[in-house]
Amino acid sequence: MTREEKLTVIEDLTAQLGDNGNIYLADISGLDAETTSNLRRACFKANIKLAVVKNTLLAKAMEASDKDFGDLPTVLKGNTSLMFSETGNGPAKLIKDFRKKSDKPLLKGAFIEEAVYLGDNQLDALVSIKSKEEVIGDIIGLLQSPAKNVISGLKSGGGKLAGILKTLSEKES
Repeated sequence: MTREEKLTVIEDLTAQLGDNGNIYLADISGLDAETTSNLRRACFKANIKLAVVKNTLLAKAMEASDKDFGDLPTVLKGNTSLMFSETGNGPAKLIKDFRKKSDKPLLKGAFIEEAVYLGDNQLDALVSIKSKEEVIGDIIGLLQSPAKNVISGLKSGGGKLAGILKTLSEKES
């Protein structure tokens, strides 16, 4: 690879790192061709981009990026695959599900919305992260609950009030 090609790859990686808020680093080495193909197919179905990268080029792209990756560059040893996703927990769920059939991929680390996770032992924590849509749904549900209680209270209270007024008007007649 020429120097110009490396610079182009670093620029492309830097742009990808900047455009994505959910970045996973995984080790998929040792997977046979069929298993790797199945992993790529699963990533495609889950709307996760999977790319194998050179560690040195990725480290330089991380340095050039505006984001603070903390200690994440320290896991760049051996084979590294990048996973980009719209949802923070999507790749973690995919990895966990895929490992039911195989011992790989192994999670090296992740960068989720400014938070850095290091090591495969963080997989369960990453699976439990709620997506942006799930959090918004929870908030809307919480906001709607008191309003529904007030409205139902007013409706039932209104019925009682109407009944009392009707009884009083009947007594007067």
